[in-house]
Amino acid sequence: MTVQELLAFAERHPYLSLAFVGLTLAIVYTEIARLFRGYKALRPAELTVLINREDALVVDLSATADFEKGHIAGARSVTPSQLDPDKKPLAGAKQRPVVVVCRTGQASAAAAKKLKKAGFEQVYWLDGGVLAWQQADLPLVKGRG
Repeated sequence: MTVQELLAFAERHPYLSLAFVGLTLAIVYTEIARLFRGYKALRPAELTVLINREDALVVDLSATADFEKGHIAGARSVTPSQLDPDKKPLAGAKQRPVVVVCRTGQASAAAAKKLKKAGFEQVYWLDGGVLAWQQADLPLVKGRG
């Protein structure tokens, strides 16, 4: 396909061409924003490596009942109101890798953003949450932890 054919197509289908350009720009913007946001999504396998090699602190935002039904070994149950560097669960963890986890990955992404703004240096969130962890056939611990 030549440039002239592309231009002819764009002239015949202006709305389709504008939609294509708009979607392309949106994708580029989203990817660039993701690179510079300061926190990173992890898959379950990446989280296991981070826990084992760098002693990451895993913060679970799940409701207490859900946490007790099953959570990642070593995770701390933390309510969203405790996501403060001065509160007990996170005190002294600003330089340590911190991974925020929830059931589906939605709440943890927002919490990761909050922790990064609070000055935590290495912030991650588990993409897909505990459900993704289970789908990867990784073990959960029952009880209060």
